[in-house]
Amino acid sequence: MYEGLSSKEAKEKLSEFRLNEIRELIEISPLQILLRQVKNNFIIYILFAAMLISIFVGKTITAYVIFFIIGILIFVGFIQEYRAEKAIKELKQMIVPISILIRDGKQTEVESKYIVPGDIIVLRTGEKIPADCIILEEKELKVNESVLTGESREIKKTAAKNEKNYGKENRVFMGTFITRGKCIGKVIHTGMNAEFGKIAGMISKAEKELPLQIKVNQIAKYMAAIALSTSILTGVIMTIRSLPFSYDLFIEVLITVIALSVSAFPEGFPVVLIATLAAGAHRMAKKNAIVNRMSIIETLGETTIICADKTGTITKGEMTAKKIVCEEAFDVGGSGFEATGKITCKGKEVKLQNEPALNLILKASVYCNDSIIERTGNDSEYKIIGSPTEAALLILSAKVGIFKEDLKGKRIEEIPFSSERKMMSVLCEEEHGKQVYAKGAVETIIRKCQFIQKKDKISRLTQNEKKKILETNSKLTIDSYRTLALAYKKTNSSKSSLEEELVFLGLIGMEDPPREEVKNAIKTCKTAGIGVKMITGDNKETAMSISKAVGISGEILEGEDLDKITDEELTKIVKKTAIFARVRPEHKLRIVKALKENGEIVTMTGDGVNDAPALKEAHIGVAMGKNGTAIAREASDLTLKDDNFSTIVTAISEGRNIFSNIRKFITYQLSCNYAELIIIFLGILLGFPLPLIALQILFMNIVTDDLPAITLGLARPLQTR
Repeated sequence: MYEGLSSKEAKEKLSEFRLNEIRELIEISPLQILLRQVKNNFIIYILFAAMLISIFVGKTITAYVIFFIIGILIFVGFIQEYRAEKAIKELKQMIVPISILIRDGKQTEVESKYIVPGDIIVLRTGEKIPADCIILEEKELKVNESVLTGESREIKKTAAKNEKNYGKENRVFMGTFITRGKCIGKVIHTGMNAEFGKIAGMISKAEKELPLQIKVNQIAKYMAAIALSTSILTGVIMTIRSLPFSYDLFIEVLITVIALSVSAFPEGFPVVLIATLAAGAHRMAKKNAIVNRMSIIETLGETTIICADKTGTITKGEMTAKKIVCEEAFDVGGSGFEATGKITCKGKEVKLQNEPALNLILKASVYCNDSIIERTGNDSEYKIIGSPTEAALLILSAKVGIFKEDLKGKRIEEIPFSSERKMMSVLCEEEHGKQVYAKGAVETIIRKCQFIQKKDKISRLTQNEKKKILETNSKLTIDSYRTLALAYKKTNSSKSSLEEELVFLGLIGMEDPPREEVKNAIKTCKTAGIGVKMITGDNKETAMSISKAVGISGEILEGEDLDKITDEELTKIVKKTAIFARVRPEHKLRIVKALKENGEIVTMTGDGVNDAPALKEAHIGVAMGKNGTAIAREASDLTLKDDNFSTIVTAISEGRNIFSNIRKFITYQLSCNYAELIIIFLGILLGFPLPLIALQILFMNIVTDDLPAITLGLARPLQTR
């Protein structure tokens, strides 16, 4: 066991090495934001040209008015973009990266920015590596270093022989992420001293255009072209009607053309759009939905299908072990992460020493477990570090006084859990020899077992007994329990045969109830014409039970069925399928593509590293802020602080309001601008005198166009009772 740094040592090193952060090398200053209002606004160029022409022909008052309009546009744009930049920084800080360190001899959660050289860090599958580290221990470790090398293949890493003699294969680097296995490492470089920090120093300072910004510029150029051509045509008609030609006539016509062009230009369009999106991002953040890219808010409002994970999104994600089934069926009291409640059989509290099979199940639950529970001050209340499912097993064992720290056995080998294998195994050295403990999906574990534990005896596992176990599993899942099977064996064999000829111990049924607010959120979706599809790695019965409880109805498709059908066949049936059970991460990508083929606008949730392709493929990728991996959050467009399905619905509702507002102010600006232009054009064409002088046209445009458009853009939805 590693001691790690003491709290005092960590504090001293932090003052020496500074925070473990990549400093903002592309820091956008207020001056840059101010200049960006000119550089990115095609309309400003036209207005500036009009101002220069006005000065050249001696119409200084008109020039001043146009200069005043330019000043208003630049100032309002600056204020909104400055606020938007500030808001996005604040939003990013809302999700604080957490790392598991060993300090003062025990594992503890620490904000990643407080990591210092010398810290001992624990890293697992799906986690983004927060600093450069030497690998001290590893199990099946593979890392994706594409952020540094550009190559997306997995790289096998091994532990260093000693801390002074190591190569690249013995190191993991900041910014990369673990795709498989886990490791314990010693931090050697943090912040700007890490490899990632050095590369960050060479990053181009070029600004990138958002997709929505490109659309805005295209619309602005299109509108400006119409305005200019119509204004020039109006000027030509004025000239023809007022012949003979003179210098005074030329100046009068020129100023009128300038005034008409300025009034017809959508000069406030970019400002209103930025204001609308920034205000929407603020409101969504207050409701636990953090927008990673402001340009996606528009698309969010067009969502027609939500594909949501069951565990932690539709359900609470707070697993509680409620049933244990071996030879006997046991009930477990208590709920959540409190070690209160008794294990009973037929209403009577059991004595552990009289139940050898139950004792082995609890030992397997503790040994075959990567999570940690810590007391919060009250003896019965615990804080969890790691997977909620594994933590539920530790809480179960804690209810009868079995703790990881008290077991004398030592883990000497491990085959980690993966979504493909659906099981985890460990080899432990105990007082009476070596033992393998395994846990995983019932169907997977039972295939690996040839024996079964009955009281204190081991018997051959028959086909009839396998059938009974699967029937028991089905009953538990129908009652909304998530099940895990446990097995063990005594061994002296090599790693290659650790998971063969196991002894079946029993089942543990865990409850993860639906969130109370989800049922109403799904009703809201149906009313709004949004379809909801539930995706889970759990089996068919559990999926159907939860979907029934929250009001999701439709056909069900399992992962095995997905493997048997082509993409074309999936496209045909995906619309009427509402529940996807026993799916793997790669199935999510196929589901998204099939829905898109049907013309749906898809919002997809995900939390694992393997969910990243599906999150990228979906129109809106939604990552989990609490239990999601760093790579999933980076691949997403929206992050949920509370991992709650109803927050997605709230965000879509806000997106729809923003989308509606954008359409309103665009429609208003187009109708208003062109109504002014056409009325003046027709008046002159029919021989009427110019109804307004140039300055009046400009003033009318500011009052009747831009200010109401901003009000429309910032409008909030009506609150329904």
